[in-house]
Amino acid sequence: MEIVVHHAGGGRIAEIVSDHVLIANADDALQLLGDLFYQEFAKVLIREKNITPDFFDLKTGIAGDVLQKFSNYRFSLAIIGDFDRYTSNSLRDFIYESNKGRLVNFLPTVEAALK
Repeated sequence: MEIVVHHAGGGRIAEIVSDHVLIANADDALQLLGDLFYQEFAKVLIREKNITPDFFDLKTGIAGDVLQKFSNYRFSLAIIGDFDRYTSNSLRDFIYESNKGRLVNFLPTVEAALK
């Protein structure tokens, strides 16, 4: 795993670069949060491929558990990927509602997330 540091909005943003799944459950998310907080980041960008595919099946509950960790610690998360390929209406609604807020966003590119 590599961390690319961005500066935007007066803060440090960690962009996670990896070819592996880094978040498979809420404990993995909490570990990542702790590691990034220790390095004085308050925001993180992570790619869809670095999160277990089960996250995107809302019936598993993984998405809710993971996003609750970020919410509890007020740590901003942007998930980067192509979410148009998902056909689940509930997932599309979940993404839409998440994108209305500032804490968790699903975006197509790193550039969009940095804005």
